[in-house]
Amino acid sequence: MAGSLNKVMLIGNLGQDPEVRSFQNGGKVCNLRIATSEQWKDRNTGERQERTEWHTVAIFSEGLINVCENYLKKGSKVFIEGKLQTRKWQDQNGQDRYSTEVVLRGFDGTLTMLDGPGGGQRGGGGGGGGGYGGGGQSGG
Repeated sequence: MAGSLNKVMLIGNLGQDPEVRSFQNGGKVCNLRIATSEQWKDRNTGERQERTEWHTVAIFSEGLINVCENYLKKGSKVFIEGKLQTRKWQDQNGQDRYSTEVVLRGFDGTLTMLDGPGGGQRGGGGGGGGGYGGGGQSGG
């Protein structure tokens, strides 16, 4: 359909270490759980409120998977740009379920480390940052 756009941009922190899985055909996927938060002041009470949303990200680009494995960990701050995709799967009872996730595939996604290599909850970080994706180092 002409004139449509499927693009998602997130800035948030990893809620857990990246999870990399291998397929029988030799391919890999890296799954990330990214938290984004918004804050506001309640009009009635004046108290600060906060809501956190959790986003599932699936990365199929070999180069970006290598970045995730080597540099990201729980707490890492990242910028992600990808596409929304809904997939159908079956639970243990055979019931159809649906999951919507942000997908980075080939050169069609971007991952930028906002706290630099080694940043995140376990120390390191500061300064810099590394950008991967687009036509650069995303592999694929």
